[in-house]
Amino acid sequence: MTAEQILEGIEFACPGGAEPLLLDLYLPAAEVHPAEGRTPKLFPAIVHFHGGGWRTGERSSLGPVLDGFGFSPFRRLTDAGFVVVSADYRLSTAARFPAQLEDAKAAVHWLRSHAQEYGVDPNRIYAWGDSAGGHLASLVGLTPGSAAATAGTVAAVAAWYAPADLARMAEQSLPNAVARADDPGSREELLIGAVLAEAPGKAAAASPVGYVTPAAPPFLLVHGTADRFVPPAQSTSLAAALEAAGTDAELLLIEDADHMWVLPDHSQAAAEKAMDATVDFFLRQAHVP
Repeated sequence: MTAEQILEGIEFACPGGAEPLLLDLYLPAAEVHPAEGRTPKLFPAIVHFHGGGWRTGERSSLGPVLDGFGFSPFRRLTDAGFVVVSADYRLSTAARFPAQLEDAKAAVHWLRSHAQEYGVDPNRIYAWGDSAGGHLASLVGLTPGSAAATAGTVAAVAAWYAPADLARMAEQSLPNAVARADDPGSREELLIGAVLAEAPGKAAAASPVGYVTPAAPPFLLVHGTADRFVPPAQSTSLAAALEAAGTDAELLLIEDADHMWVLPDHSQAAAEKAMDATVDFFLRQAHVP
């Protein structure tokens, strides 16, 4: 076996007028096959999109709280045999939706086009994201688009505490919410460039729940019941829509967990539970024993 490799700062796209978009590539330890003519092992792969309300955040980060816990989610996945990509996307300070989705699909497209180079199975590419990144991962899974855009599609999605229905976020907010979608200048309004109530078409276009069809890939939705930023009903609503369409949807609600898996006792138990469920979900999708 060779050691895990991390390749940082690879350019995968350069949208017109924007800075180049970069990704980090995490490669699992590769098996060496000395036998001549033996086919190299192809790895399943996961493309991760970071959170930050579409206006902040950095690739290869799961936010300050989770980063502070010190556990390594990408290492967990490479140890399980996955290639992991964590990609930039244009923030709402630079571009409005759907630029973020276009960038997310471009990252998947890049990985698929470089699959042979990095030993990736192009039929086992998945998407994962937290918060705003989970919203983008969900849209990547649900919006295959035209035949020309199929290179940006994925075979399964895991989304942590992700917005799913922008128009209903405010009404679903918990009583102690510290951020609501109908707040002036909210993250959601900055994303679409309009007041949600005054632009229902734009809100719907940026909402994963509106794209659910029987062709949707398998989903894992994980949310804390005490989330004060993204209402847990966002995940339950998306899970219900997926189930109504007859697709494979798994919903894990973690009791008393706030956004970024903050618990009253400040332990990382919720984060570990979410990570365990995510690794297990992708292993099952990849048919890895």
